[in-house]
Amino acid sequence: MSSTTPNRRDFLQRASGGFGATALAGMLSEVSRGSENPLASKSPHHAPKADRVIFLYSTGGVSHIDTFNHRPQLTTDHGKTITASRWLNQSGDFKRFLIKPRYSFSQYGESGTWVSELFPQIGSVIDDMCVLNAMHCNSDGHDKATLAAHTGSAQFARPSAGAWVSYGLGTENQNLPSFMVLAPAAPYAGAQTWGSDFLPACHQGTHVIPGKTPLPNLQPRASDSSLQQMELTFRERLNASHQQTRSSDQTLEARIRSFETAFGMQREAPEAFDIRKETEATLKLYGVNAATTSGFGWQCLVARRLAERGVRFLELIDVGSNKNWDSHGNMGDHQRLAKAIDQPIAGLLTDLKQRGMLERTLVVWTTEFGRTAFHQNSDHAGREHHKHCFSSWMAGGGVKGGVVHGTSDEYGIRTATDATHTHDLHATMLHLLGIDHEKLTYRHSGRDFRLTDVHGRVIDEILV
Repeated sequence: MSSTTPNRRDFLQRASGGFGATALAGMLSEVSRGSENPLASKSPHHAPKADRVIFLYSTGGVSHIDTFNHRPQLTTDHGKTITASRWLNQSGDFKRFLIKPRYSFSQYGESGTWVSELFPQIGSVIDDMCVLNAMHCNSDGHDKATLAAHTGSAQFARPSAGAWVSYGLGTENQNLPSFMVLAPAAPYAGAQTWGSDFLPACHQGTHVIPGKTPLPNLQPRASDSSLQQMELTFRERLNASHQQTRSSDQTLEARIRSFETAFGMQREAPEAFDIRKETEATLKLYGVNAATTSGFGWQCLVARRLAERGVRFLELIDVGSNKNWDSHGNMGDHQRLAKAIDQPIAGLLTDLKQRGMLERTLVVWTTEFGRTAFHQNSDHAGREHHKHCFSSWMAGGGVKGGVVHGTSDEYGIRTATDATHTHDLHATMLHLLGIDHEKLTYRHSGRDFRLTDVHGRVIDEILV
């Protein structure tokens, strides 16, 4: 078999228009366990409340006290000094000045949830959301915190949450990957944030770059479609003949079925990414045709289209074209960045609800950590990294809407009630998909690994 494998790979790549090397990179580097299709839909541990996840990630560290965590006492005590226990990734006793929020807050919806003026459109759909205002994590370094937000580990490369979901549940559509990432660029920690690490490589995220050709080499060759069909038919006959003499080769069957996903995407993916048939009202809802919101608006709209078509886990990475949310020098950056995502996110939630999809779609928004409520200079315009408290939110997919879970102290420095760790967020995401986070394991290097490591608690209080 070793002598024929290179020719086989070349033939498959040529027959698929090159897509096998683009969207299913690394497929042949792993040995599949068992003869079944590794992407086949699998039964959950318990009845799920959500069928899919849309994971929104704003990279850089969004300030919780300027967005979703209303701390009026911070405004009242602006300029007063406190003793902080952590500063610039170091522990100790630091005399610092309290800095009030740069942006005002208002109450939105029937729930009266406080939301910053940065997100008026998100405020309009706040009754569909559960805000988590007592999030905390293990690191206030970008790379480590980003890695932890995606993989549960701040220290080592591990499979991403999307890869775990793909491994645990497979895909509902064999013509599309189970895990896709829509992002103009990678966040801190790079592509390992959507990697599969020790899980079979078919579960890693397929990276889609917004633009005219989000997946290069995907379009079928229109000029010789009949020739390509002959090639595909011939390939199938060769596969069947080759496999008959190697019925015990479980890896071979898994490889063949995995490459069939690549061929299927030639037919289905171009249509999924083609938003021209969407109504003008829908395009406006997402802000696709407006300069400020067109980028993330496209990501949100395509995510809805892919979710409709059975993609199990979708990640949308919010990476600014020239700057992210890491506002050390000037919190004014938050205003520009918020405008780019406010309308698209609100549009996504509205559209999912109108189509009857929100009930079975879990939408999660988070960032790697928050930002300090204090600074060494009393008039400083920016904020530093802060791991002890930040905000995230969840919507749809079995989560209560119009509620706020968890509180911080009066300044937003430390969690006070119902603290929620990143592991808890991951455990809850898996639970809503019907997965017991303690049972979803993979044996590697002599031990069982899982997304939540040896931690994690399902946040039962926020579930419907």
